[in-house]
Amino acid sequence: MTEVRVYAIMEHECDPKRCTAAKLVRFGEVREADPRKVPGGAVVLDPEAEKALSREDVPSAQRFGLLVLDCSWEKLKRFPRLKGGLEHRALPFLLAANPTNFGKPMRLSSAEAVAAALYIMGEREHAERIMSKFKWGHTFIDINREYLEAYSASSTSGEVVAAQNGFVGRLHAAEGVDPA
Repeated sequence: MTEVRVYAIMEHECDPKRCTAAKLVRFGEVREADPRKVPGGAVVLDPEAEKALSREDVPSAQRFGLLVLDCSWEKLKRFPRLKGGLEHRALPFLLAANPTNFGKPMRLSSAEAVAAALYIMGEREHAERIMSKFKWGHTFIDINREYLEAYSASSTSGEVVAAQNGFVGRLHAAEGVDPA
């Protein structure tokens, strides 16, 4: 099986020394991409996508690549328009381990998003190699292992969402919150 190529469209808005995508580019793990030249058919990690990432996306990711948008969440709507023909996918519920957002749900760094996507698509070693570039990287895999294992065992987007809903329901029940 060929490793998924990973691309990043960079906004260059954060400190390059702390930017996880910039670090992955420096290490040769990620290629910086021009928004107009992203391979058609690539899988784009998009928190506003209607479909969750799953193993269904492996053929497209292997053929065309995986794309992360490296920008703040506040700027996502103003990010450069991407050409059509891309597969937009959202990541399911995960906890951040990066120093800025540690423990916060769904506040992942670009590196965490890429690693999660690779793990879910069955590229665990690739995901672990990505996270090994960061002092806190192993923590991301460790605190999310149960989630990542369940999501990677799911064949379809619907199964990923069902697993996510089970985890979120359990968390709400533990906190005494009515999920409805």
